[in-house]
Amino acid sequence: MRGLRGARAALALLLAAALAPGPARPHPQCLDFKPPFRPPRGLAFCRRYTDFGCCDPRRDRALLQRFYRLSARLDGATYAACAGHLQDLLCQECSPYAAHLYDAEDPSTPVRTIPGLCQDYCLQVWQKCRSIFRYLSSDQELIALENNVAKFCRYLSLEDTDYCFPHLLANQNLNQNLGLVTADAEGCLQLCLVEVANGLRNPVAMVHANDGTHRFFIAEQVGLVWTYLPDRSRLEKPFLNISEAVLTSPWEGDERGFLGIVFHPKFKFNGKVYVYYSVEVRYEERIRISEFRISPADMNALDHGSERVILEIEEPASNHNGGELLFGDDGYLYIFTGDGGMAGDPFGTFGNAQNKSALLGKVLRIDVNNNDRGPLYRIPPDNPFLNDPQARPEVYAYGVRNMWRCSFDRGDPQTKEGKGRLFCGDVGQNKYEEIDIVEKGKNYGWRAREGFSCYDKKLCANSSMDDVLPIYAYPHKMGKSVTGGYVYRGCESPNLNGLYIFGDFMSGRLMSLKEDRATGAWQYSEICMGTGQTCMFPGLINNYYQYIISFAEDEAGELYFMSTGVPSATAPHGVVYKVVDTSRRAPPGKCRVEPSSVKVKSKRIPFVPKEKLIVNTPAPRPRLKATTEVPQGGRRDPDTSHALAVDWVNQVPPPPGNRSRTPTTPAPSSRTPKPRKGGERRGQRRKKKPPSTAPPLRNGDVRLMEKRGRGRSRGRVEVYINGEWGTVCDDGWSSPAAAVVCRQLGFPYVVRASKKAEFGEGTSLRILLDDVQCSGQEKTLLECDHADIGVHNCSHEEDAGVVCSREEVADW
Repeated sequence: MRGLRGARAALALLLAAALAPGPARPHPQCLDFKPPFRPPRGLAFCRRYTDFGCCDPRRDRALLQRFYRLSARLDGATYAACAGHLQDLLCQECSPYAAHLYDAEDPSTPVRTIPGLCQDYCLQVWQKCRSIFRYLSSDQELIALENNVAKFCRYLSLEDTDYCFPHLLANQNLNQNLGLVTADAEGCLQLCLVEVANGLRNPVAMVHANDGTHRFFIAEQVGLVWTYLPDRSRLEKPFLNISEAVLTSPWEGDERGFLGIVFHPKFKFNGKVYVYYSVEVRYEERIRISEFRISPADMNALDHGSERVILEIEEPASNHNGGELLFGDDGYLYIFTGDGGMAGDPFGTFGNAQNKSALLGKVLRIDVNNNDRGPLYRIPPDNPFLNDPQARPEVYAYGVRNMWRCSFDRGDPQTKEGKGRLFCGDVGQNKYEEIDIVEKGKNYGWRAREGFSCYDKKLCANSSMDDVLPIYAYPHKMGKSVTGGYVYRGCESPNLNGLYIFGDFMSGRLMSLKEDRATGAWQYSEICMGTGQTCMFPGLINNYYQYIISFAEDEAGELYFMSTGVPSATAPHGVVYKVVDTSRRAPPGKCRVEPSSVKVKSKRIPFVPKEKLIVNTPAPRPRLKATTEVPQGGRRDPDTSHALAVDWVNQVPPPPGNRSRTPTTPAPSSRTPKPRKGGERRGQRRKKKPPSTAPPLRNGDVRLMEKRGRGRSRGRVEVYINGEWGTVCDDGWSSPAAAVVCRQLGFPYVVRASKKAEFGEGTSLRILLDDVQCSGQEKTLLECDHADIGVHNCSHEEDAGVVCSREEVADW
């Protein structure tokens, strides 16, 4: 893994920006509560939606049959006048905005029987064809209004007139770029996520067995690998547990540990799995590549006694350990090592990376096939330095610093274009992070070059290096530790096909590259979490934890990434997310998979999602002035408290530029600001301060509030930070944290830590602290571990409180 640079940032990125002024962002949605799609073949009846909509040919035929049945009930004159209207009304099921037309944006809403009509069109239809509605609809309330045009058309109207038929057909805001990936004004691609797994300790890798079971296996840095079934349940028994052998620590940013895992391409037949981990042998740190076999008694567990050490490499320092293992289409095992650590690759004359006789700072390729007898691995006959006496024959490519996460391109699903390309993210030194396409025998420049820039100027000037430049590099103002990703080749989000998606561990930034086929250049687009209604589909979220550790593909080629809020090998804050594009999905049934059966001998632990969709209200809450008294009339603003069909609604101020991405402005410091010297203006007379009974407020001061006023020994905890009072979330809230508060207020004992807003909700204040974890010895809550000031993933229903005492008493 990569080192942690800088202080720990937010536990969770609240990536949704405030709603932009002006027209609402379009939200195409079908009656099955999913995005529209491009039909696999043209539609015969509802031809208007043959390129993009909510009907496949099967549904189109069903609507045509219904049209025939209804038409048979009309006399000749009515049919001649109304057949076109009948077709239009039936075909609105195929509109990309069908859910809006039928008031069915979420599963809890009853679907109307007639699409929403614009008033002028409704009047036109009513005058000539109102009799067709008694055949189209079973809604007796609508039928009862048939002879009252005003009430009839009011009943068929939509509250949001932008979506009424047929005006929505000419609405430029709704139809511009329909079916394309949504982007904001600055070109940031708006995508969404599905939570897949949680509670993981630094999940460093997620792999599949490619055996038709569609299981996935998630590795934790401490040395455990867990089996997940297609329904996302986890097996209680680990697939692998070598935590006693793995060398790591709880230190945030420790790069040692269990770092990689890959299944043999013929795992279904030979049961072999390969792992990459840090180990200590006689006080010497090494990286170890080992082979395990599946247990003959359990297909969801490896035989721990079957380990064979394939390769060990001494690590001169504890960082830059590499960690990727991949099998290529050629059947060979690719191993990605770091340069040995420290800084600037100081080993030898030109560093490990440029020394082809060293295995560090390299991409290695070995043959582990048919190794049950004879050597544990062989050298592929076409390895580039096989005949170079000054090079190790395992070397496939060199000049790399610390490649963290690499992947082979599966190729275009139809043409297979791009298949076999090897993409890697190489972590930089002081200035640049880079993405490389690795090819046999090539030199990728380190330590002479960092990104496109020279690092070692003398070595960089050596024309004999003939190094390969990256396809993309970015400066450290965008991020300081690249996490390589994948070229998307899945089925469910066809608009993402060919997009290389990667991220940055430190900044939490998600990014993408798209190749221009005409020029071969790679075009950059940032990825943001969907704002407004972009992610308002069942099961989707639009936020993630900052530290992006790794990316993954499942057996079907769908894309995932893993991140955490606390980058420690022992902190259970890791979450796995699936990437989803809501602008367009695949046609129904196209991506259906039939997993092979799995014999389960361990207890299943059902998956329980914890992350929530974050939706902003249109206007940010005005900041309240700091006060030492309880705010009066602290009720929720009724204008910003409307019901939404989402799991959780939170109000946050918009980040700079109204962009839903990692904030680039520094978070408020949790430290008390130092007084500035010479703060008094020269030449002014110092005025006497009026007598005060209360000392000036300082960062970290606390007070207790109850529902009716100021609390004495118990109440809701409110903390003063950077000029304002705010509340504390009860996530992680415990007796040690409560003890810190009680001691600040002069109480030697804490009776209990209160949760779930027992003493009322502080709705008139901002939530300033979340995920507070204290030892109990801190002077203020700001000295405890916590998320950044103002960053939280909770609501005021979770405001924390305390009950203090001057005597040691038991809780009642």
